[in-house]
Amino acid sequence: MAIVQTICTSFKSEVAQGLHNFTTGTGNVFKLALYVATANIGADTTTYTSSGEASGTNYTAGGIALTNITPLSSGTTGYWSFDDLTFFNVTLTCAGALIYNSTNGDRAVCVLNFGQTITKTASDLIITFPPTGATASVLRIT
Repeated sequence: MAIVQTICTSFKSEVAQGLHNFTTGTGNVFKLALYVATANIGADTTTYTSSGEASGTNYTAGGIALTNITPLSSGTTGYWSFDDLTFFNVTLTCAGALIYNSTNGDRAVCVLNFGQTITKTASDLIITFPPTGATASVLRIT
């Protein structure tokens, strides 16, 4: 297996159970952890795992907190995202990421595959999320 970009299956039912709150300022804390290309994360990932996680200078296991953007809707689509995220002055190699709810049992939300291996040496790694909207947001329910 490898890093498979997807919304985690467990997350789909957990949203209906009210286990994730993405509201700006008052919601749960969501984190983004980085993974190497050989990590086994995908649809069946249910919680944060350190297995296959990237490591290196100025990177802390578990990643760092995201800034929520309150969910919105347009037409028949609900959507939400996060502000761009910067890992400052890191030395590491990664190929994907896991977004997870660190407030509520480290429950997995989604897996991101960067489409390439990224290597940083004493420089910033910026995770740029797509624009917020019904057709582009990183998280959408249609």
